[in-house]
Amino acid sequence: MVIYGLLIMSGCLVVGTFLGMCLGAALGISANVGGVGFGMLMLLLVTRKMQDKGLMDSKTEQGILFWRAMFIPVVIALVSRQNVIAALSGGWLAFVAGLGAVFLCFVFIRPLTALAGESSLDDDGTKLPAE
Repeated sequence: MVIYGLLIMSGCLVVGTFLGMCLGAALGISANVGGVGFGMLMLLLVTRKMQDKGLMDSKTEQGILFWRAMFIPVVIALVSRQNVIAALSGGWLAFVAGLGAVFLCFVFIRPLTALAGESSLDDDGTKLPAE
């Protein structure tokens, strides 16, 4: 189950990393800016589109659900390694950018939830019967 959907996730991560590097270069920073986030957003969009078109079998769907659940702990582990004090001593731009990102997330939660519509999956990840 775990290996199913790994190709889709890897492709989204590679494209997201590329976009993060391009954004970093555009901002004059020699770093990946938001590549993992771009990859996860792309994974959500691609899998949703594949589900809507019926292109994903149940094993792939279960594998994708597993990797979606693993994403948050992995990102928290990555973020915990960052040195916040060094970022603040380098300037307040990092702090303000972080606050802006959190604010935008709060603003866009409701509209994005409304776009998603009602879930077609049960709490345990199984597909609900069509009505």
